[in-house]
Amino acid sequence: MSGIHLNLLGSTFAAPEYDIAYLIVAGGGGGGIIRGGGGGAGGHRALTASVNEGTDYTITIGAGGAGDSTGSAAYTGVKGTNSSAFSTSSTGGGGGAGNHPGNDNSDGMDGGSGGGGNASSGPQDGGSGNEGGYSPSEGNDGGTGTSGQGHAPGGGGAGEAGETDGNGHGGDGAAWLDGTTRGGGGSGGGVSVDAVRPGGDGGGGDGGTAAYKSGTAATSGTANTGGGGGGAGDDLATSGAGGSGVVIIRYSGSQKGSGGSVSSSGGYTYHTFNSSGTYTA
Repeated sequence: MSGIHLNLLGSTFAAPEYDIAYLIVAGGGGGGIIRGGGGGAGGHRALTASVNEGTDYTITIGAGGAGDSTGSAAYTGVKGTNSSAFSTSSTGGGGGAGNHPGNDNSDGMDGGSGGGGNASSGPQDGGSGNEGGYSPSEGNDGGTGTSGQGHAPGGGGAGEAGETDGNGHGGDGAAWLDGTTRGGGGSGGGVSVDAVRPGGDGGGGDGGTAAYKSGTAATSGTANTGGGGGGAGDDLATSGAGGSGVVIIRYSGSQKGSGGSVSSSGGYTYHTFNSSGTYTA
């Protein structure tokens, strides 16, 4: 009677796979000073992948860009840095433009979302969003500035562009599968009004106002949202920094992998990385 023989020599077995959804948010850009535009939000990318059980994956969280102060040479906020996971990345938000004495013509930086232009002799262009060229777009453009605006323009957000109508509001962010909105643009600094313009929904920093008005300082984008920093008004020294980025991994059912802060909701497991680390599938 013949038997069944299995020849396993030379065979290669792949580790089992499972599907994940993941969000990559880069660091937001810092705001500009002296009629300064708001910083653009960090790029906001929602993706899916299959991962191999037992495999280590490097997670990198981008830092927010610094704001600027009157002691610098540029007066424009610093661009945020990229976040990455599973061999894909998201682009840091563009810094908001400032009004350097003798150099009115600075524009907002390009990035995941663009920084707002300044409010000077104008028009000063906002930065372009989606610098990484990803499809669908990871962010929006910053607002364009002109002279006589009440506020400098806001930075772009993940969900919409920064305002260009003199109100200075940063673009709102976008919600992910967990229901949380992230990637709000920073608002522009107040030029001729003392009302503070709040940052875009999703972590954008508030714009400050000029010292000869109420003298309110700009605020930074919220950490781990990729929010852009608020722009400073005419005479305030420092604009807001961009908020740091985040990577979140989601899959169906009980916990399979390790790494990050682990939680569960609605039949899904979430791994949240607020700082760089390793995800073991």
